[in-house]
Amino acid sequence: MASTDNFVASPSAPAEFAHLWPLDPEVAFLNHGSFGACPHAVLAAQQHCRDQMERNPVKFLRRDLEALLDAARQELASFLGADPRRLAFIPNTTTGVNTVLRSLAFKPGDELLTTSHIYNACRNALESAAQRSGATVVVAPVPFPVGSPDVVFDAVFQKVTPRTRLALLDHVTSLTGLLFPIEGLMHELDRRGIDTLVDGAHAPGMLPLNVTALGASYYVGNCHKWLCAPKGAAFLHVRADRQADLRPLALSHGANSTRTDRSRFQLEFDWTGTNDPSAWLTVPVAIRSLGSLLPGGWPELMARNRTLALEARELVCRELGLTPPCPDEMVGSLSAILLPEGGGSPIAAPFAHDPWQATLYGRFKMEVLVTGWPSPPRRLLRFSAHLYNSLPQYLRLARALRELLTR
Repeated sequence: MASTDNFVASPSAPAEFAHLWPLDPEVAFLNHGSFGACPHAVLAAQQHCRDQMERNPVKFLRRDLEALLDAARQELASFLGADPRRLAFIPNTTTGVNTVLRSLAFKPGDELLTTSHIYNACRNALESAAQRSGATVVVAPVPFPVGSPDVVFDAVFQKVTPRTRLALLDHVTSLTGLLFPIEGLMHELDRRGIDTLVDGAHAPGMLPLNVTALGASYYVGNCHKWLCAPKGAAFLHVRADRQADLRPLALSHGANSTRTDRSRFQLEFDWTGTNDPSAWLTVPVAIRSLGSLLPGGWPELMARNRTLALEARELVCRELGLTPPCPDEMVGSLSAILLPEGGGSPIAAPFAHDPWQATLYGRFKMEVLVTGWPSPPRRLLRFSAHLYNSLPQYLRLARALRELLTR
């Protein structure tokens, strides 16, 4: 890694592509993982789509939308290695997880398996499904720091029993940014006849994906994060042998449609009531726009982001005297570290914003995620890496953290 001695420790130190995003140039935005960030070109395409809709809403929504959705779905399916007939647009992964859990019928004695790294919103949905049916949520504890992907695999299968009905697992964990060995987990769970629901919120645009080959019963992912599509763009992929059981959270006209030219799955999910479909229709623009920025397209973009995340983690850990909490093979474009105790301020509960997050933003003009995890007094910091970021931003982060820790 390059020496940090000559870095300009400015709050922004923008990368060569930073001008393509409308982000505040006074803030080092190191938290792409929370809500993503949408480039100018993609926002302009979304506005054009909205302008077309408002020019004649009836024509757009009743006559044109179906074909537009099909075209967008086809392009997204090609990017994901998915079958477009199995793909539905949804607003976010939380909606997708709830859709699956509310569609399935569980009974007392069934076990719903997940890990200790599950996203809090998905944990709430899982607990609700268990309470409604009398099923039990079983949590496989995965340590952090973690030594290898095998630790995750072993932790999950130590909790699998003949009563395991469904496994809800992350592809990339939200808080800790770990890449789970999802292919191996999916294939072994499928071999044992256990349905799988993958929370792939962070995977599209961060990792190469072939959703069909992965073989999960249900896969949900966001397009507004690493693909940089507008907020409100996500997808649900349902394996062919599981589509009959799936219904959207809101049933509309498709539920009793007599059409035979489209599947019930498409008829129900493509129209759940009046909304703004512009985020979904702009997904192909995001795929093409970002894929054109580097000579190697998306593979080079994903590799570049991962390299920056690893270099940033090495820099921050070295400056603070820390050991990286997981091997490089478990890192994508998100990286998390456990901070040493110190700083003299209260530590937030898990998934709550820590006082240090506000301090890093207000005083140092840095946007990162800080929270207590797995519980106080452990304070976790997570940062992201995308094309608009540069290594000097992480050096400034490390120096700000060192100042807070020595208070």
